[in-house]
Amino acid sequence: MSIWVRISEFITGKATTALSGLVESVRTAFAGDPATRRRVAFSIAMIALSAKMAKADGIVTNDEVAAFREIFEIPSAEARRVSGLYNLAKQDVAGYQAYAQQIAGLCGSGEADCPLLIDVIDGLFHIAKADGVMHRTELNFLADIATIFGISGKEFERITARHVDAGHRDPYRILGIRRDDDHATARRRYHELIRANHPDQLIARGLPEEFIKIANDRVAAINDAWEVVEPELRRG
Repeated sequence: MSIWVRISEFITGKATTALSGLVESVRTAFAGDPATRRRVAFSIAMIALSAKMAKADGIVTNDEVAAFREIFEIPSAEARRVSGLYNLAKQDVAGYQAYAQQIAGLCGSGEADCPLLIDVIDGLFHIAKADGVMHRTELNFLADIATIFGISGKEFERITARHVDAGHRDPYRILGIRRDDDHATARRRYHELIRANHPDQLIARGLPEEFIKIANDRVAAINDAWEVVEPELRRG
C-alpha cells in the first residue's frame, strides 16, 4: 500500500485536521508496527517542514511544488491526496520549530547526527534549491531545523556542500576528508559513505521507497566527489 494512502487513512481516522496535532499520534497509532511508523513519520516530516519552509520563504513557486512531487515520486492518481496534506501543513498555525521538535522526538534516535533526521534535511535541501537559488531565508531555516534535530555543524556543512554551489563544490567537504589525508584513509571514508547511503540502507532505517531519489542523488554526489579527489590523492 502506498505511504500516501496510509497517511490519508490515518488522518481521516483522527478528530483533528491540524497536522501538528497528528504528529504525536503517529507514535501510538503505529506502536505495533515500527517500520510503518518510521515511514509515516518521515513522510509527515517532509510534508510539514517543506510546507513551512515555503511559507518562511514568502512564496511557493511552481518549481518548489514540482520538486516536492518529484522527490516524493507521487503517482498522478494520488497527487490530489498529497497536495491536500501539503496545504494542511501550510495552513496550520503551529510554527516550524514546534514541528521540528515533535519530529526529532518521533524520528530521532536520541543521538547526535541521527541518520533519519539527516535524510529529512537532505530532502528539504532538494526542495529549497528547486528554483535554482538557495535563498538566505531557506538556508537559515534549514540550519535552525538541523540544530533542533541535533545535527552537528560539521555534518550540516557536509550536507550543504552537496547542494549549494557557491562557484564550486568542495569535494573534500562532501566526503568529510582533509586535503592532507592519504589515499588509503580517504578511500576507506568513501566506501563507508557509499555503504551507509546505499538506497537499501536508507529504506531499512525508515526512508519510504517513494523518497528513493534522495538516496540516489546523495550517492551520485559522493561518487562525483570521489572522482575529483581520487586522482589528486594518488598524485599526492
